[in-house]
Amino acid sequence: MTVSLPKPQQLPKIDPVTAQVVAGALNGIALEMGHKLARMSYSSIIRESEDFGAAILDADCQQLAECAYSTPLQLGPIPGYMRGVLKAMAEDGEEFYPGDVILHNHPYYGASHGPDIGIGIPIFKGADLIGYSFTTAHHLDIGSSSPGSCGIVDAVDAFAEGLQFKAVKLYEKGVQNRQVWRMLRQNIRSANVVVGDIEAQVAACRVGEQRFLELVEQYSLETVLAASEELMHYSERMMRQAIERLPDGIYTAEGFIDGFLDDPDPGKKDLKIAVTVTIDGSDMTIDLTGTAPQVDDRPINMPFIGTVDIAIFVTLRSVLLDTALMEYVPQNSGLTRPVHIVAPKGCLANPIYPAPVIARCCPGNIVADTLMKALTQVAPQNVSGGIGNIKVTSYSGALDEDYWVYMDITEGSYGGRYGKDGMDGVDTLYANTRNNPIEDIEAHLPLRVTRYELIEDASGAGKYRGGLGSIRDIQFLSPGQMSLEGEGNKYAPWGIFDGKDGTPGAVQVFNPYHETEEDLPSKFPCRKTQLGDTLRTVSPCGGGYGHPLERDPALVLEDVLDEFVSVESARRDYGVVIDATTMTIDETATIALRQAMEPA
Repeated sequence: MTVSLPKPQQLPKIDPVTAQVVAGALNGIALEMGHKLARMSYSSIIRESEDFGAAILDADCQQLAECAYSTPLQLGPIPGYMRGVLKAMAEDGEEFYPGDVILHNHPYYGASHGPDIGIGIPIFKGADLIGYSFTTAHHLDIGSSSPGSCGIVDAVDAFAEGLQFKAVKLYEKGVQNRQVWRMLRQNIRSANVVVGDIEAQVAACRVGEQRFLELVEQYSLETVLAASEELMHYSERMMRQAIERLPDGIYTAEGFIDGFLDDPDPGKKDLKIAVTVTIDGSDMTIDLTGTAPQVDDRPINMPFIGTVDIAIFVTLRSVLLDTALMEYVPQNSGLTRPVHIVAPKGCLANPIYPAPVIARCCPGNIVADTLMKALTQVAPQNVSGGIGNIKVTSYSGALDEDYWVYMDITEGSYGGRYGKDGMDGVDTLYANTRNNPIEDIEAHLPLRVTRYELIEDASGAGKYRGGLGSIRDIQFLSPGQMSLEGEGNKYAPWGIFDGKDGTPGAVQVFNPYHETEEDLPSKFPCRKTQLGDTLRTVSPCGGGYGHPLERDPALVLEDVLDEFVSVESARRDYGVVIDATTMTIDETATIALRQAMEPA
């Protein structure tokens, strides 16, 4: 393997038109990779929820383009995955050859967590390594101590979280490593589905490799690299300009995660996330000093590379470079150059191996949420109130001697934002996966969705109300198992600028045949289920933005008619009097009530 690429200063000067043409081609490659992966995958978490990433990197592991319609939590970590691969290979004295395909999921070598498997192909032009084609995807199982790839909340260390692959070659010089494939099939539940998804990732990477080489052949390697470098500089400039518009200073915020609310150990619950933002010209430092210490034997810790950094980068991108308000800024590694992240070793946001990390998704959302809270002080019109976190459930069992595994996401909600209400029933912040259609669940699995609706009367009141979370009831049609990881059963999403806090979530299990009902915490380990057992997951509702008395009464009435807000809540929270018979606003009574409710 040789890497003899020109340095940035050696690259030819490129005109803006050619740079944009090359950028469009690179984005097209990444999109095609994503479409191929989604269409070829077996599992609904990839095929329907689009919990995957696809990207093209240069030889220095800088991300040149990504598949824009997939989740940020899969796309953002890809450069870290590849750097982790190179680090692992260097430690083992390995190197790349044409025809190699790499399997990698080690959370302490760049991967976000074990179930998010990365597949990479080195791209060679002759003897020169010129880049990488890379995909990531969330898999249903990775051979952990309990079924599924979520809800492994009792894992005592990284080894209990499943198979760890540190830059393992699925193919070497074009020859399949059959023993690795045998290991996958023999040690993973629902192996046909998982292995099929991995094969889909390999195929998508091959498409990326082929298309990138075609692009290089058409324009020359120097031109492609020059265009990529110019686009990264442009993205960096745009991010720096956005930071420069903010006032210099130090801004702090803190948030809390449930942790394990049923655990008697106080060190495992009510865990603090601390964020300090320092703005100095065009540079920004995000310091997580003060965040709670890592939990040594529970998987609530977050990899610094692959989870924490991505939560921060994605939040900053969405707050400072909102493409709905400004021109499109290319998504590449240039965006991260002005941002510096600090997290002390041994805290939740930078754990020490082998601390478990498989349940890192929901805590990572609170890192993003707390950063958003800090930014309310400098970018009030670009932020939202507190978000309602998601819940991720693993359902599994045996059917006709075949092991089935299903991963379900109960969507959360967004807080209200300047000019708009919070979004209802969506995955939040850095994850952004789609919900799985009920028809798909019931057609393929021994499960029945008996209830799925938005929550009435629970969002944070405000000039712009918080988003509504959802309620989802899923019933077992045969005995099986389930486990759950989530957040937000104790700490309500925060309101902003006199907006009211939202409401926490909840979890229940009941059986209509036996008339049993039990409240559960926001996370619980694998538990057996019987025919008829039904899990109800209730997501939190987002915080409000602005004072509720400033909300347009017509919008309050609209929410009442949509059954988002009750007549009673309209009166109590918004000072809007609605005639329950005619469903019209009593304007005189509303004016009088609002005057009486105004603070002295």
